[in-house]
Amino acid sequence: MNGFFKKSHSKDTKKTQETYETSLLGDSLETVLSKKSGRGAFRDFLRSEFCEENLDFWLACKDYQTCQSQEERSQIAATIYKEFIRDGSPKQVNLDFDTRKTIRQSLEQPGPSCFSVAEKKIYFLMESCSFLRFTETEPYKLFITSVSKQRGLKRNRMAVKMKNPVDDLRVNPLLLVSTD
Repeated sequence: MNGFFKKSHSKDTKKTQETYETSLLGDSLETVLSKKSGRGAFRDFLRSEFCEENLDFWLACKDYQTCQSQEERSQIAATIYKEFIRDGSPKQVNLDFDTRKTIRQSLEQPGPSCFSVAEKKIYFLMESCSFLRFTETEPYKLFITSVSKQRGLKRNRMAVKMKNPVDDLRVNPLLLVSTD
């Protein structure tokens, strides 16, 4: 930790080291959502904060983007609208009037980017509010520890591979000569 961090002998040193280490791991919402265990821990946290619908909406938008046919896209877009966007919907997400209106108008012929603006707004909301609080929880710290260990194992495997290149396994023909 030389150079960028001033050494100190207070209890903040450990916190600074943890922050430095987690930032090296890709301390981001993207990292958490890319792993099943991370999504689960973050979902549990959102549930405790009564905003799990944000993650559900974001994941539904990701699934929507994979739709191939217009018919399938129309059906899924209508479902997403009814579940997350329509006023009074069971899992209504926090979107402004103009965004809701734009989505409602695009439902007649929904394209692949029908929910893109709303998806980005909800992602930003999760990232800037919920995720910051999540990073202070024990489940997040366990997740980061787990990811760190997994990455450490991968590094060790690479080191083993580097120490044993194929060239080292070749037999030296001079050693096979008999001295009898």
